[in-house]
Amino acid sequence: MADRKEPKSKYTTDRQIPGAFEGETVTRRRAMVIGGQAAGAVAGAAIILPALGFAMGPVFKEEEQPWQAVGKIGEFSEDTYVPRTITLTQGIGDAGKSTVYMRKYNPNVDTEKPDEYNKFIAVSTLCMHLGCPVRFTAAAQRFICPCHGGVYDFVGKVTGGPPVRPLDRFYTQVEGDTVFIGRRFSVNSELRRFSPRDPGEPLDGVGQYLYPSRPSMRKLPNT
Repeated sequence: MADRKEPKSKYTTDRQIPGAFEGETVTRRRAMVIGGQAAGAVAGAAIILPALGFAMGPVFKEEEQPWQAVGKIGEFSEDTYVPRTITLTQGIGDAGKSTVYMRKYNPNVDTEKPDEYNKFIAVSTLCMHLGCPVRFTAAAQRFICPCHGGVYDFVGKVTGGPPVRPLDRFYTQVEGDTVFIGRRFSVNSELRRFSPRDPGEPLDGVGQYLYPSRPSMRKLPNT
């Protein structure tokens, strides 16, 4: 009697992958596709990663801002501002310089508590709308931005126009009879100090969380 072949289970199959040799689980075409995709991923990474590093590098680069002498104590008063030129970025000439407006702390108009860093007030000329330079007008006792009509009062708070927060400030210190200026910091509408933010980034309410500062630009640790 001829041997009878057992019927194959409906759950088994002897079909092989189309285009593959017997026993192959991946076709040559599929292997070439995977190889091509891998090569493309490597090539893409070789282009994207350096570009990403170039773009993100400045965010984490520590910014050094040494203390700079800006004048003698007697050169500044409580009632008006005196312009001073400081260097923000070393090694690039005039492009790295900026103007700040300075005066003595005035208890009649300054509401923040006096400490070792604000015996002299140093106000940035960077408008908090788009970064245009503002100028202090002594007759009006106002800081005015000529670009889009931003107006700030004597202490730098916004009184008109599109700026989203008061003008930034700089830490100051006194050694002997010389006044020094240090790092920049930002303030909210109550002149509370924050790590530096870019123009257009509000600091009131949830703004301080929506626009975090760069890791490399922190305010002094004890302020």
